[in-house]
Formats: sequence, C-alpha cells, structure tokens
Amino acid sequence: MTGALSAAVALVLSLSLPLVLKPLLLKLGVLDIPNERSSHTKVVVRGMGITVAAGVLGGLLTAVLTAAAADGVAIIATVAGVCAAASVLGWLEDFRGVAISVRFLLQLGIGAAGTAIIVVLTDTSWLWIPVGALAIAGYINVANFMDGVNGISGLHGLVVGLLFSVAGMMSSLDWLTVSGLVVAVAFAAFLPWNLSGNNFLGDVGSYLLGASLAVLGAAGFLSGVQPEYLLGPVTIYLADTMTTLLRRISAGERWYAAHRQHVYQRLTDVGLSHVQSALLVAVCSLLTGLCGLVAAASNVPGKASALLVCAAVVLFYLRSPRIFGRRAADAATG
Repeated sequence: MTGALSAAVALVLSLSLPLVLKPLLLKLGVLDIPNERSSHTKVVVRGMGITVAAGVLGGLLTAVLTAAAADGVAIIATVAGVCAAASVLGWLEDFRGVAISVRFLLQLGIGAAGTAIIVVLTDTSWLWIPVGALAIAGYINVANFMDGVNGISGLHGLVVGLLFSVAGMMSSLDWLTVSGLVVAVAFAAFLPWNLSGNNFLGDVGSYLLGASLAVLGAAGFLSGVQPEYLLGPVTIYLADTMTTLLRRISAGERWYAAHRQHVYQRLTDVGLSHVQSALLVAVCSLLTGLCGLVAAASNVPGKASALLVCAAVVLFYLRSPRIFGRRAADAATG
C-alpha cells in the first residue's frame, strides 16, 4: 500500500510540475539549440527533467517516511541522494555548462560516495567502491548519449524501472521493488510532455535516468540480486553505446565529439519516426530484460537458451538500420 503511495506521489509531481516549470525555463532561456548531433531541427525548451527529478525524489522520500520497505529505508535514502546529486550536476550542465573533465570527476565522486554508503549498508568489500563509481558515472553518460529522440529516455526509465521492480519481487527486496516502481512511474509520467517533441528532459533528466538505474543496479548487486536481472534490461543501451564508440575510435574520429551515429539515430535516418525508434529500443530492452529474468531463474540449459535469445535480439537491434533501410529502399523502388 505504501509502495503504491510512493508511486502515486511520483506520478503526480512528474506529470503536473511541467505546467509550472516550462514558463520559468522559457524566461531563463534554457533552450536546446539543434547541432550536428541533434535529431530535432527546432529550438526546444530543455531542463524539463527537473520535474521528473522531483517525481523520483518525492516518491523515494515518501517511501522513506512511510517505511514502504522497512528493510531497506537506508538504501532508498542513498538512492535518493545519488539521484539528487546527479540531477543538480545535470542542471548545471543545462543552465551554464560544465567542463568535460570536471563533469566526469564529479560523476565519479557521486558514484563513489553512493557506492561507499551501499557497501557499508550491505557489509560488502570496499573493493567494490571504484567499480561502483565507474559503473554509475559510466551509465550516466550512456543515458546522456542515448537521449536523442523523443520518448527514448522516458520509455527506458519505464521499462528498466519496471523490470528492476520485478527483480526486487523475485529477490524478496522490497526496497528495490518500490524504488524501481517509483523510477518507472516518474519517467512514464513525462512521456505525454516529451512525445510531442516540444519539451526535453535535458541533461538534468538524462543524468537522473543514468544515475537512478545505475545506483539501483549497484545496490541490487551488492544486496545479492542475480546479475542477469540487472544487466538484461540495460543491454541494448550498453550495446548501442559501446559499438558506436568502438566504430568511431576505429575510424579515427574524435569519440567525444558530437555526432549522430548511434543505432537509434540511424533508424531515424532511414525513415523511422522518433517515436518508432524509441519504441524499438524499448521493445528490444524489454526482450533482453525478460531474457535476464528467465536466465536468472533457470538451470544451465535454460540460461544458455535465454542468453542465445538475448544475443539474437541485440544482433537484430544493431543491424536494424540496415534492415529498415533496405525495406524503405525496396518500397521506394517497388
């Protein structure tokens, strides 16, 4: 019941606050100007992810105050702290910009601090702190790189948040069940604002997305959740980012420069709409997440079968621009 209350708070805040925030951002001039990396062509208000941050933090705070997960209140509070810190950093990037080196050091610091607290709470090895710091900082950037078409981040938060919530139920961890649900609902509530293409999460939203999912994954892993539960839902995002990075490095390009070579961006180049591209990413993420659920609950043959299906989904996704491109070309010549 209290878990439902936490989700309701997240829903109301994330869905309603844009009415108040958008006029303020317009007045402050917090706008997204299209560049060579952009998939949009008009100036749009960004920084609207503050409302999602309010939803996530409001929902998590409600869970803490109502002891929605009595066995993990301290972990939920830690997750909230990491989310808040990442959101503030993202807002600074949206509003005035932060140097790349400073930004990454702060991301590492946020990840290290959050992981250190989780290590203490779960009584695990301190050696996990640098691993957690890199994982959290890394996924903040993955989520930022992948936030390039309407709806993609909202759908990712919805899908992964729900799958993490299921993982919490399967692992008897109420704090993960409640926290995953809060993240899912908060990002889903922003979709009506974002799908039109007139309101962007901005870095505050993408940093929040990456941080919330990464810290939940880190906390879940250190609490004994099987890694298949946690890696399956984020496999597509990781595969897209890593293959794009390796392709750019092998081509001698500046890997850190703005570009639009991600799989989801190339899908729009071959004719898919923003929403269609975002939905394809979400569906593939759901499928790999379900493969993770099956693998975690199966014997060795079952795990192998689930992993093969997961690999097939990833391969299809990575080749999807060619597949849809050929279909478009055939339709044009047919």
